[in-house]
Amino acid sequence: MTTVDRWLLPDGVEEVLPEQAQRIERLRRELLNLYRTWGYELVIPPLMEFTDSLLVGLGSDIDLLTFKVIDQLSGRTLGIRADITPQVARIDAHSIKADAVSRLCYAGSVLHTRPKSLMGSRSPIQLGAELYGAAGQEADVEIISLMLETLKAGGIEQLTLDLGHVGIYRALISGADLDYEYEQMLFDALQRKAMVDLGDILAELEDEELRSQLSTLSALHGDLDVLALAATALAGNDAALAAVSELDSLGRAIATRFPEVTLYFDLGELRGYHYHTGMVFAAYAPDQGQAVANGGRYDDVGAAFGRARPATGFNTDLKLLADISAEGDAAVISAIAAPAENDTELLAKIDMLRSDGETVIVSLGGASDARCTRQLVKDSNGWQVQALEVSSS
Repeated sequence: MTTVDRWLLPDGVEEVLPEQAQRIERLRRELLNLYRTWGYELVIPPLMEFTDSLLVGLGSDIDLLTFKVIDQLSGRTLGIRADITPQVARIDAHSIKADAVSRLCYAGSVLHTRPKSLMGSRSPIQLGAELYGAAGQEADVEIISLMLETLKAGGIEQLTLDLGHVGIYRALISGADLDYEYEQMLFDALQRKAMVDLGDILAELEDEELRSQLSTLSALHGDLDVLALAATALAGNDAALAAVSELDSLGRAIATRFPEVTLYFDLGELRGYHYHTGMVFAAYAPDQGQAVANGGRYDDVGAAFGRARPATGFNTDLKLLADISAEGDAAVISAIAAPAENDTELLAKIDMLRSDGETVIVSLGGASDARCTRQLVKDSNGWQVQALEVSSS
């Protein structure tokens, strides 16, 4: 390995340099303060846990994304978190143990063994909010509303909200007695929206009505009007119709609160199927090939920790959000240069300025920092802030 090679980072793993770090941290503080005003309390789960608790009940997707190591103290397998949501579910179920509605938020780094999307990071900073103990749709409306407020605070003005419900597909196949291998092929084709593959798979299905409904499901996407088409296409399956009705009510509630957001319904959306139990959603911004935030309902995940609770939540990648924010580049710092002198009056002045939020940079070696546009100068009235003279040469 050459000297240059020693400084290379793994593919999909990035370092955050000062300008980006300033933008990320400012946005993190603003968003956590926003969540506090909605009643969400901050938790900070550990970076790693035993896989017994970290991966339970989440399906194979999160397992494949998780780095695993052996704990040298216990000999058990540890996982470096790939998703903070299950950790927060554990905290609600096992550590807090509240019977009332619980609102929790978080912001922290996660690691993925592989990127979730073609250009995705393997080291995102996951930020999100989770709501436990409320099974009604008003909880889903609150979570989606908070997600949209999060993206607005990040400066994203044009948003499309994609809404789906995993209960529709689940209701269709629940009584079909499909073998595991066939159901997996069917699920995969629907997830990939591979129409040719789906047609070949459905051709093997003897139940003509179910074959028609599953084929139609893949085409049921669009604006609010598509839900009326779904009600006709899925007639006779009460559970599927109930899920469609939930989507209709949810969409209308969000449209009332956020008329500027474009609503898009995709009834064949199966994102997080093995994890979510009801509605699922994702937000998209212009010129982005991936969702900028997503979430859904995932009731009873806490059962693995001793307490099954209704649950709904969302998360976003803070690094991605900061990078695409309409806020643009980090604010330019107008710092104050201070001489490196052991003067008690000067030191007191520097302390006062910093406590007022000013950036004061001591000029080590007599050279001022490039970010300084002002300087501390001593006159007959003491130390004063004056404009920094720029050399014309």
